[in-house]
Amino acid sequence: MIIALAQLNYHIGNFEQNTAKIIRTIHAARDQGADLVVFAELAIGGYPAKDLLRSDAFLTACQQSLLQIAEQSLGIACIIGVPLPNTTGRGKALFNAAAFLAEGKVQQIVNKGLLPDYDIFDEYRYFQPADTHHCISYQGHRIALTICEDLWNAVEPKLYAGSPMDKLREEHPDIIINIAASPFSYSHQQERIAVLQGEARRSKLPLLYLNQVGAHTDIIFDGRSIILSDEGELVDTMAPFEEDIRYYRFESNDITPLQKRSDLQQPDEVALIYQALLLGIRDYFKKSGFTRAVVGLSGGIDSAVVAALACEALGPENVMAVLMPSVYSSDHSISDALDLVHYTGCLHEIIPIQPIAEAFNDQLTTAFKGLSQDITEENIQARIRGTLLMAMANKHGYILLNTSNKSEAAVGYGTLYGDMAGALGVIGDVYKTQVYQLAHYINRDRVLIPHNTLVKPPSAELRPDQQDSDSLPEYALLDAVLFQYIEHEKSAEQLVGLGFEPALVNRILRLVNQAEFKRFQSPPILRISNKAFGGGRVMPLVAKYPL
Repeated sequence: MIIALAQLNYHIGNFEQNTAKIIRTIHAARDQGADLVVFAELAIGGYPAKDLLRSDAFLTACQQSLLQIAEQSLGIACIIGVPLPNTTGRGKALFNAAAFLAEGKVQQIVNKGLLPDYDIFDEYRYFQPADTHHCISYQGHRIALTICEDLWNAVEPKLYAGSPMDKLREEHPDIIINIAASPFSYSHQQERIAVLQGEARRSKLPLLYLNQVGAHTDIIFDGRSIILSDEGELVDTMAPFEEDIRYYRFESNDITPLQKRSDLQQPDEVALIYQALLLGIRDYFKKSGFTRAVVGLSGGIDSAVVAALACEALGPENVMAVLMPSVYSSDHSISDALDLVHYTGCLHEIIPIQPIAEAFNDQLTTAFKGLSQDITEENIQARIRGTLLMAMANKHGYILLNTSNKSEAAVGYGTLYGDMAGALGVIGDVYKTQVYQLAHYINRDRVLIPHNTLVKPPSAELRPDQQDSDSLPEYALLDAVLFQYIEHEKSAEQLVGLGFEPALVNRILRLVNQAEFKRFQSPPILRISNKAFGGGRVMPLVAKYPL
């Protein structure tokens, strides 16, 4: 049996485009001699569709699309993910389903049994978990068809009472196929491979894992589908961060690629983050119908990295860098920003903010009488810049990209409605130390980010001789604490046990907790870690946080 794995990029709710792409792929796979073509979890409708799954019009379109696709399953069978009504009269209204199509119609439905409700996942809000599990049969082969999380109950501690594979093994399948919508994080592929290898070895079966690719605002799917032998050996992987269709011969418990095998070496962490952010920017603009971005360019590392990424993702002719120097801006900050404009070839404007800031100060003289200058005046400058950037966006049809990093977002080192403005947070899940690594990677072939930007101390330049270290611990130390607190959810006591100073731990954790109201109003950010701010870390705004 020849199996085609179709790792495609879907657009949520774009039924015309998605259905046409799926049908083209079915025809192409049939022309290549495939007997079966496999598509990802919830390929029909897109993932995550969120509360569109409560829309009758959306669900009707899903079923109409399924029937259109089924009509094309002549001379080839098809497995595809789709939300389908729960007609049992019990539980939630929908199943997260995989449809097996052949001979022009839907032959069998397999429903997902294990529904994740952790991190960014909220499947139990919409779907009923399946309580029965059976193999599908095709061309004399029994296929254990599972959907993403259905294979993940082997991870300790176990999250679910049972596992669909325990039932499916009783029917003596010949091969496991798992269709998935598994989001990217830079450390996730190793865990994926380990989980899937464990299942292949436990079942003594070849395993085909087919993932989505593409970005949906904050959530990025990296593809990198995985093919394993019955001994759990890595046979092949599919392309990272791009569409890919590959063919495999399944015969006598053996799975063989019909094209040149991929390079099985995993890219390093920084390269993966770079590719993920490019895909996140490109798909946000393409799927939203936008083409041009505006970035506030300060001469600092964060805005330089965002501008360079935007130029690579969208083309420099579609990126407007706006320089907004103040009386506190150093000469090298302006020259560093202009060097980046020159190196990347993006557009630019220079709009000094000092006259505007003086006008604000003049108008507030009476209201602020008798009060000394403080962070208020610093925030006014940041909000002037945010207003100017939004004016450029409104007037010229740009989309504003936010340049705040994860370290700043964590401790609230940013100004609401100022430097926190934007439609998309490009590096909001990238720690400051990772931003520097990313900048060096961007410069791997040629200089795009000026050397001085890489080596000078970071500064907001909102008061004389200001540096970030005036307000924050050194970033290497700050990021080490934040990583343990946010990603690993360590308490203050546990952090002290890891060797961090108690006063430092308490100070950082209080900053993180006090800044929750700011993060609640931040733009969506491109998720590249396993614990990003936003849907993956949901905290109350008004609470007394335990340390």
